[in-house]
Amino acid sequence: MQLKPRPHVPPGHPVENIQIPKREFRGAWIQTVFQDEYAQMTPVEMQRDFIRKLDFLKKCGINAIIFQVRPEADAWYASKYEPWSRFLTGKQGKAPSPMWDPLDFMIRECHKRNMELHAWLNPYRASASNGESIFAPNHLYKKEPWRFIKYRDLIVFDPGIPDNRKFICKVIKDIVTRYDVDAIHFDDYFYPYPAKDVPFPDDASFRKYGLKAGWKENQRNDWRRDNVDRLIYEIKQTLLDTKPWVRFGISPFGIYRNKASTPDGSGSDTNGLQNYDDLYADVIKWVKSGWIDYCMPQVYWEIGHKLADYTTLVHWWDRNAYDRHLYIGQNVKRTMDMKELQEKMEMTRSLKHISGNCFWPANEVLHNTGGIADQLRTNYHRYPALIPAYTKMNQEAPDEIRNLSLRKTEVGYLLEWSATMNQRNPNDAEYFVIYRVPEGAPMDINDPKNIVGTTRDTSFEIIYRNGTRNYMYGVTAVNRYHNESRIKQWRKVRI
Repeated sequence: MQLKPRPHVPPGHPVENIQIPKREFRGAWIQTVFQDEYAQMTPVEMQRDFIRKLDFLKKCGINAIIFQVRPEADAWYASKYEPWSRFLTGKQGKAPSPMWDPLDFMIRECHKRNMELHAWLNPYRASASNGESIFAPNHLYKKEPWRFIKYRDLIVFDPGIPDNRKFICKVIKDIVTRYDVDAIHFDDYFYPYPAKDVPFPDDASFRKYGLKAGWKENQRNDWRRDNVDRLIYEIKQTLLDTKPWVRFGISPFGIYRNKASTPDGSGSDTNGLQNYDDLYADVIKWVKSGWIDYCMPQVYWEIGHKLADYTTLVHWWDRNAYDRHLYIGQNVKRTMDMKELQEKMEMTRSLKHISGNCFWPANEVLHNTGGIADQLRTNYHRYPALIPAYTKMNQEAPDEIRNLSLRKTEVGYLLEWSATMNQRNPNDAEYFVIYRVPEGAPMDINDPKNIVGTTRDTSFEIIYRNGTRNYMYGVTAVNRYHNESRIKQWRKVRI
């Protein structure tokens, strides 16, 4: 089914009869690779910049930040294994001065606003440009260059070397152990994007590991896919062994396989580069096997694109969700240039298995490109949304909150409660949802219009207006898996 094109809605104008879900993933990617402005900032200036960005994105309804912390086998955090990023301080290996930890800062600031923080890593890439000249003395490449491959202007970990998988898992285990991240996130970079007539030079590792493991000469592509499969599986096992509530998500290139490449015709009716055949990323296998918890394909094309039509691809991914969380990666500039935001938002919300969107890049939202920030605030994100519950991971809801009470303040009232909270128990309360309904109206907690806020505190400030109407307030608890408790108590407030 193709939705009929809608007339363009000017920025800031309301859309009539809009359907807004209570639960929806609303993400934004904050990239650090090739973002040279950060190296020009002092730590205080950078912190202020991040706070400004998070405040703005929160107002736009964003509830999850995907923050790039490892763009080149380096670190935007105090890593035990890899050097500080050149995009942070201007030179790889140079520590911030005065010392601070951007990942720790972003986690705390996101959680303060009840936004998730997904730590975004590029698993194989070691140098995105400038070759060896960027490497700090303590970079793994300087110690063991045989573990890497040069391809075009890139230097990448050789995916065929088992020790490289172990190293990447070690890096991730370190992050998850020491930082309160909500998820580990990979984008579309696995084996490098292929250059025409330039084969990927992995003969040495194929002979040493592939042939010895029983792969045939004509099975190199299958061996490459198996290498990436093993990495994805081992990362998921690392998370389960360390903090089982931390999710693993991937935002692959938007085409899994073209129909012409699949003997059974199961691919999409497209004609572009493919995850399976060109990047050796068998994303659907990972989804089917439960090795990843969410899939976020980058469907960056416009509706009606000749080679990769947005509508075709979104429907294809919806049919192949396999009961895992599916969100759509949206290219802000292309969407707003083509005036397609309304149609794309309606399309993703109309499909059964799609439960959210992620906007690339966050900077385009921050710059209000094409009026997108106005549109999100005024229309598509006008009410807060809870992230969809990860019931495949856990279905247990937290205990209901207790001792709900009201206390007068200088500006109105303070709603207070108690709850069972323990960071080591993912089933306990992680945050709270505050509902408000007019007295006498249905106490419907499934209607997002009734959500007035979310918080990780056990109190919520209610501002006095003119004292002309009574409202009923209730609070639910939500755990790490986003399972929500019931409401046992309501309190009446005249504001």
